[in-house]
Amino acid sequence: MDDTARRASVLPGRTQEHMLVNAERERDRRGLDDVFIVDCDSHLYETNSFPEIVRRVRNRNIRRPLETMSAEYIQGFMIPQSIGDRSVGGRLPISQMQHVIDASDMHPIAATTLHSMDSMGIDYTILFPTPMLNLGLTPQIEIEIELGHAFNSWLLDDVLPCSDRLLTMPYLPLGDPDACMQYIEDFAGRAGVVGFMITAVRYEPFHRNQYMKVFAALNERSMPIAFHSGPNWFDRPFTILGRFLGVHALGFPFYAMTHLTNVVLSGLPERFPNIKWIYMEAGEAWVPFCIARLDNEYKQRSAEAPLLQRLPSEYIRDMYFTTQPFEEHENSAHTRAMIDIMNGTQSLLYASDYPHPDFDTPAIIWDQRCLDEREKRAILGDNARALFDLPGRVAVPGGSPARAS
Repeated sequence: MDDTARRASVLPGRTQEHMLVNAERERDRRGLDDVFIVDCDSHLYETNSFPEIVRRVRNRNIRRPLETMSAEYIQGFMIPQSIGDRSVGGRLPISQMQHVIDASDMHPIAATTLHSMDSMGIDYTILFPTPMLNLGLTPQIEIEIELGHAFNSWLLDDVLPCSDRLLTMPYLPLGDPDACMQYIEDFAGRAGVVGFMITAVRYEPFHRNQYMKVFAALNERSMPIAFHSGPNWFDRPFTILGRFLGVHALGFPFYAMTHLTNVVLSGLPERFPNIKWIYMEAGEAWVPFCIARLDNEYKQRSAEAPLLQRLPSEYIRDMYFTTQPFEEHENSAHTRAMIDIMNGTQSLLYASDYPHPDFDTPAIIWDQRCLDEREKRAILGDNARALFDLPGRVAVPGGSPARAS
């Protein structure tokens, strides 16, 4: 079947499986199988596996009611959700977001993820949950602690062992610093763990003293910490916005900016120099804004940030930022200026955000005219390889490099 006929046959259904057809074409036409690529933010829909996850909840009083609930009930009533038309009137296939592949030799989530990785030419991917990214908003801290621990255990025991190419940064329940310490003890050092993740849509003042032991534990292990962003139309600053377009555009960078500002001005990079700070799913355009604003304010009121030994911009340029959504300017020189201001050729980490409907394939970076090939390779995989200390590909005698199994 030629490309035209295949496209006509798949568009009416628009399942997630079919959404990978163009990704495969991009991979082949650009030769991306010969490029080392690390997807630093991809997702699974844990809804499909809630019965498996719930069985791992340690507290019986929490596990028992969850066992009686459907996956839809748990997602809709036990995990806070933000509102908004994510499907854009049905144009984006939210209801078919994850086409799950059954495989006899591995967990379906692993098989599905590996299939999408191969379609895009990705060597390694870092997996995160989806509905549970809103757990930081639950008023029941014990729900966050128990579901977060159960999810991490399930992912590390049942999914990641299927392939060395699957990685994760376990969820941290920042609502309880003591629970965070237990999580770090339980999950740091496990195969596939390359750091820890904090959901950015939350309100704990984590720069206060009760959280310092958490960052000290990560610093002692030299482990990265990621803040994964998202929108929340219920939040007061966004209630004046009349369309979800505005909430989606501003919400992701808003929470990233808030947490980055607290990290920098509280002097956390000075106190914990071994931690690498990562900001996920907020794009890039907000970073030059923060650099300019914080430097300007610091020069006037440096007494309010006494731990800083450098300008805020210097700390920010040492941090890392995932690319999705990559905000490409019409003028490629403007895109290049944005990248240069934030030291992007060294700080940007490619992310697909797959299988969300606005995911970016690796071609979004490879096609940038303002980058040379070395810089493209750095953003697509080499920066992540150095940050997470990942192995390269396995050489196949008499052939081209092969992906890790």
